[in-house]
Amino acid sequence: MAPHTCSSNSCFQSSFTYKLKPTQFNNQHFPPNLLYRRSLTPPSASLKVAAPNARVEMGKKTREVIEDEAKFLVGTYARVPVVLERGKGCRLYDVEGNEYLDLSGGIAVNALGHGDDDWLKAVVEQAGVLTHTSNIYLTVPQVELAKSLVASSFADRVFFSNSGTEANEAAIKFSRKYQKHNSTEGKEPATEFIAFSNCFHGRTMGSVALTSKVQYRTPFEPVMPGVTFIEYGNAPAAVELIRQGKTAAVFVEPIQGEGGIYSATKEFLQSLRNACDETGTLLVFDEVQCGLGRTGFLWAHEAYGVFPDIMTLAKPLAGGLPIGAVLVTERVASSIKYGEHGSTFAGGPLICNAALAVLNKISNPNFLSDVSKKGLYFKELLKQKLGGNPHVKEIRGVGLIIGIDLDVPASPLVDACRNAGLLILTAGKGNVVRLVPPLIITEQEIEQATDILSQTIHILDANNSK
Repeated sequence: MAPHTCSSNSCFQSSFTYKLKPTQFNNQHFPPNLLYRRSLTPPSASLKVAAPNARVEMGKKTREVIEDEAKFLVGTYARVPVVLERGKGCRLYDVEGNEYLDLSGGIAVNALGHGDDDWLKAVVEQAGVLTHTSNIYLTVPQVELAKSLVASSFADRVFFSNSGTEANEAAIKFSRKYQKHNSTEGKEPATEFIAFSNCFHGRTMGSVALTSKVQYRTPFEPVMPGVTFIEYGNAPAAVELIRQGKTAAVFVEPIQGEGGIYSATKEFLQSLRNACDETGTLLVFDEVQCGLGRTGFLWAHEAYGVFPDIMTLAKPLAGGLPIGAVLVTERVASSIKYGEHGSTFAGGPLICNAALAVLNKISNPNFLSDVSKKGLYFKELLKQKLGGNPHVKEIRGVGLIIGIDLDVPASPLVDACRNAGLLILTAGKGNVVRLVPPLIITEQEIEQATDILSQTIHILDANNSK
């Protein structure tokens, strides 16, 4: 598949991140906004939105699960008081029978929605044949998935992992090893890294060291040393540091998700590419959230015509099953030897067969074109319905990764939408509404979502006046 290009110098301008409302609860105390609609209006009917501040008693099933979660799980997540049970398409249903229109997509994971027929067929058929072997042995689905990823990208080879943070950990190791492998005799290999403001690359020790938010790093310090954070988009500062010759790799998201849906410009990425080429530094594109069709391009960087040495993938690739992938050029791959990295579970036949079904569907040019069209329609509707609201600073994004930048915290709006049957996320510093729905969302569902947002946004006035 030939890379897509974009005639615009800026290509995308978007922004997003996720961060669920920091709700805390125990067995006796529950969050104030527990209400949600019993059932979202069917697509064929006219939309009727429930009052966002209506109060509904928490169901017995929900209460029991919340109480057990508080007793038995490590408290790493500030969860909302919803216990999901099943889903189909862009709809989710909780244990009380309430229906939701899902614009969170499992944090940009469920690109084909819930229960896609082709994905389900691939999973069920493979589960009945072979699920796991370890990487001691070859399996057909793993090799076929690698072939498909190489055929549809800049890459020559693929390494599989189990998540986005694992993919970035592998990219860190590959970058260090590449520099060591290619350093001339007597010269110290480059070992440092550059990342950018508002970035998010994961929560394991290497990836968290590359993540700009201090609150993610501080509890676990000292983290991996040698990382410098530069303002996102500041090409001169990045180029100056790269030219010092100490940088093993530059990690950058073409579109920042967790950071607030901010897009790079072509000039910025091209400057990084040029400086890396001059010095032998590797350029790593983290497309864990923005890759695989989310922008209307198969890979987000295709719109810029700038290509990396390494690209990391994860979220949507296996349709909700755990996978990560590191796509590399031959010159990077040639520096890695047997036994220098690996994984027991990564690239298993069940996961890879599911990923093949996802990749085959999303890489269809008609599918990608529809994502672009729906994204433009969604942004236009949002501007019509919300653009005049004084709290809305900007509506930005590309394809189906859209951010609504507010001048107040977004959590009250997220809660109100959930009460009205719409699931959305926050991003950035908590002031950005992030919309990352399944890529199969229909125009009618886009209209329903926009109506709910427009009928609940007044909650920001009430919260801001307190």
